[in-house]
Amino acid sequence: MTIDTLKDRIPDFAKDVRLNLTSMASDETLGEQTKYGLLVATAIATRNPDVVAAMEAEAAGKLSPAALTAAKSAAAIMAMNNVYYRFVHLASNKDYATMPARLRMNVIANPGVDKTDFELWSLAVSAINGCGMCIDSHEKVLLQAGVSSATIQTAVRFAAIMQSVAVALEVGSPALAQAAE
Repeated sequence: MTIDTLKDRIPDFAKDVRLNLTSMASDETLGEQTKYGLLVATAIATRNPDVVAAMEAEAAGKLSPAALTAAKSAAAIMAMNNVYYRFVHLASNKDYATMPARLRMNVIANPGVDKTDFELWSLAVSAINGCGMCIDSHEKVLLQAGVSSATIQTAVRFAAIMQSVAVALEVGSPALAQAAE
C-alpha cells in the first residue's frame, strides 16, 4: 500500500483530507530522514494498520534501518510517556509531579538517529496523543537545538493530517458503514 492507495480510499466526504495528504506527500521543506521518519512515527500513533503499512511502504528505501527503528521507537515510547505525563499534568493531586516516573526511557537519550529528528517525531506523536506536558518538553528541546517554529509547526501539521487520514478511512470503511445499518 502507498500514499496514492490511501488517497484513493479516502471517501468523498473527506476531500479536504485527501488534498492535505497530497500536499503533505509532496512537501519538501523537511529533509528526507526527518520527513519519512515523521510519516512512520505519526502513522503508528494513529493505530490504523492501513495507514502504518502505507507510510512504511513510502519510507522504504528512504530511511535507513536505524532510522526506521528510531521512528517506531518514538511512537512506542511516546505511547507510554504521553499517558503517564498527561496523567501527571491533569491530576488534581500535584504530588504525582514530585514522584519519579520509574519508566525506562533510554531510547530518548540514545535514539540511534539525529536527536532533533527523534525529538521532532516524539513531539508529533505527542500532539496526536494529546499530551501537553510532552509537547512542551519536546518543543523546548527542539527550539534550544535551533529548530525553527516553522519546522515544528510542519511536524504537527503532518501529525494532524495523518490522524485525519486514519479517521476518514475508518469512518468510510464498508465494515463500519455496515455496522451502522
